[in-house]
Amino acid sequence: MSEIKENLTDTLVFNHIPFPIIILDKNGLVTWCNQHAEHVFQIKAEAVIGQLSSYMNPEKAALNKHSWDKLLHTEESVRFENIEIELAGGVTTYTTVVAKSYTFDGEQYVMTIYEMNEADKDGSSSIELNHLRSGLDDSFMLLYFDQEFLITYANPLFLKLSKWTPKRILGKPVWHMFGDGDEDVQFVDSILSTLRQGEVWNGEAKKVKKDGEIYWVELTAIPMQLSSEDTYYIFLEKDITANKQAQKHLEEIAFIDPVTGLENRHRLEQIVNEYIEEGRHFSFVFMDIDRFYTLRDVSDTDVENELLIEFTKRLRMYFSDSIITRAGLHEFALVTPLSNWFIEGFLHYLQQHPIYLQGTAVPLTVSGAITKYPEDQHSFMHLIKASYATIKKVKERGGSEISALTPDDHERLSRKASIEKHLIYALDRKNLQLLYQPIVNLANGKVERVEAFVRWTDSEIGVVTPDELIPIAEENGLINKIGSFVVETACLQLKDWKSKDIDLQISINSSIHEFRDKDMAKMLLENLKLNDCHPSSLMIEITEKFALEAEAERSIMTQMKNLHQEGITFALDDFGTGYASFRYMLLLPISSIKIDQMIIQSITKQEKIQKLINGMIQFGKSLDFQVTAEGVETNEQFELLRAMGCDSLQGYIIGHPMTATDLEKWLG
Repeated sequence: MSEIKENLTDTLVFNHIPFPIIILDKNGLVTWCNQHAEHVFQIKAEAVIGQLSSYMNPEKAALNKHSWDKLLHTEESVRFENIEIELAGGVTTYTTVVAKSYTFDGEQYVMTIYEMNEADKDGSSSIELNHLRSGLDDSFMLLYFDQEFLITYANPLFLKLSKWTPKRILGKPVWHMFGDGDEDVQFVDSILSTLRQGEVWNGEAKKVKKDGEIYWVELTAIPMQLSSEDTYYIFLEKDITANKQAQKHLEEIAFIDPVTGLENRHRLEQIVNEYIEEGRHFSFVFMDIDRFYTLRDVSDTDVENELLIEFTKRLRMYFSDSIITRAGLHEFALVTPLSNWFIEGFLHYLQQHPIYLQGTAVPLTVSGAITKYPEDQHSFMHLIKASYATIKKVKERGGSEISALTPDDHERLSRKASIEKHLIYALDRKNLQLLYQPIVNLANGKVERVEAFVRWTDSEIGVVTPDELIPIAEENGLINKIGSFVVETACLQLKDWKSKDIDLQISINSSIHEFRDKDMAKMLLENLKLNDCHPSSLMIEITEKFALEAEAERSIMTQMKNLHQEGITFALDDFGTGYASFRYMLLLPISSIKIDQMIIQSITKQEKIQKLINGMIQFGKSLDFQVTAEGVETNEQFELLRAMGCDSLQGYIIGHPMTATDLEKWLG
């Protein structure tokens, strides 16, 4: 019922129409009453809602020789004469009640309107009704229409704003006040269709003055059907033209780039989505000005703006029949029906029409991508992602090229789209699994820890490795769900191993995105507690990129320190491949470093690599870090690392990632 209450409360007519109105459900219980009913009957809506109506209900209908069931199923309004009602102060009077059934959201209701006699309550009701009518006339533009939707009355406020005269407006059809375009005709048809069904129409309407000027109103159109032969319609209108103009101005500010005058990225997304909804074929062209920062650094702001303005002029001249937008600082996007060969020709056009700034030609080129809808991609976000991927490849080749997708690009993007599509389903069904790779302590030769790797094998896609899965999950916002799955599964596994007297620590890989969730630490500790696992049985591996970002975000550092205080340890993964910082090693609660496998696999090839790895091991030990070497595959690598004093090893020479069952057998 909340929807119907809100709809009725927000509608002008039901609270301003000069009659008491009470709406009943199919059982005769009150569901709503207007303000006039509250005043006349001295009741409060919240007190009577859900109560049996005193004046009209199934029993009253039967006493008045009319079946309630028949009333619910008739399309006609039914009049009940001489219904006894009690007014404020205990005054009893008789009135006519007009009852009309209707359906809302699949439920049946009965609207009861009380036609109060002028003599009621010593004439006070009549005075009140007159005041209400006068108030409506003074506050709203008011129009009355007959059954054929011909204008029978227009109040002074309407005549003043619309510039019509009574002679020119009375007797004219409703269409007379609206435009004559196809959209205008369809719009008015929708209003009339609603009214003919006995329903109120409320919304914004565009109308036309006598001199052709457009204006906007908030319109409430009300059907007044007292009997099948006695029907008329009321339009209550408020002028909102100023608000619409202000809104248009704000939209221009929001959607128009102030430098180039082009529509911006927000508007671009709207345009593309509109084209997709209409099923239109088009090419999505994304361009990035090459070496823009170099060009900008050698010029001032005014020159930079001039460069963008001149480039925009060339886009407009060359792509005259296309939609052109500024998608970023030095990025432009087009929606065009043009062929690839013509689009690619823009580079030659730029050479023929160079941009001169302060009398000097600017060597401006662009890297661009052409992605077709629907042949290549099927949504705005996928068009954008495909464009960025193509432009990245173009820039790696030196730029100054506009390229379409290659067959390899199609295959790669198609697989990526399939992974995104199936991943939500896989997470909901928990179709992912964890594999565990053993890590051996060189001091005692025992397996002290296993690293958990998330794996997903889909019937259509095949095997999806972490290297493929994690970047996609980070991009589409599902990384936190994967992280939760890993934590829950690892904790369950720890509980199972504890019951089997298998004493192992599990290390899991975590993303900066997960720790940006303020409840990450809480979720992790709750899972450990739920499975009766000590926090020390869990290690979290983070990358150097994670560590650098965590150093700058206090909330992440706080969560890490809280987990460390509880007993969870942290390891710095892929050490040696990023931007190592002594600062974050001191600030963050790191107790272990893992030397990246790419470095370890070169240990036997160069003496310098051996010295580098030995230095990394000694560096770690000097900070009391446990040092693990990843990706160890040969006996020679094994022996060199042991001689250097490495604490623990991980790699295929020890064991591959395996299921928990296979690991238990391997340990066996």
